[in-house]
Amino acid sequence: MPNNKNMKDKTEVKTRLDKWLWASRFYKTRHLAAEAINGGHVHLNEKRVKPSRVIQLGDKLSIHKTPFTFEITVEGLSVRRGPAKEAQLLYSEDEESIKKREELAEQRKLNAAQFPHAERRPDKRDRRRIIRFKNVNREN
Repeated sequence: MPNNKNMKDKTEVKTRLDKWLWASRFYKTRHLAAEAINGGHVHLNEKRVKPSRVIQLGDKLSIHKTPFTFEITVEGLSVRRGPAKEAQLLYSEDEESIKKREELAEQRKLNAAQFPHAERRPDKRDRRRIIRFKNVNREN
């Protein structure tokens, strides 16, 4: 077997936290992942860390993406962003975390049904009426 510096054994793979979050598809870009980490939305083993922190198998991550919170365990390491099927193999989510997210999603659906939004955005005619209404109220 050739001795290639670019080839690493799976046990030797070292992955930065921001790269891992990007590879596991929690964030669309590494920049967004780094911003979330710096903003305190991601905790590693219940501690705030920097984006450059090297993660290991078995580490516990808490990821807050409004309004949901993901409590996950690192199951695999990857430095490249692959298909979603591969990304799901990099972590496992706690049962309690899944249950909380499903309950919150159901609650949000009920709230949306109770307080519906407008069916469409205002068109040009509606915007003119809104502006006219606001201006009349300012003059009085």
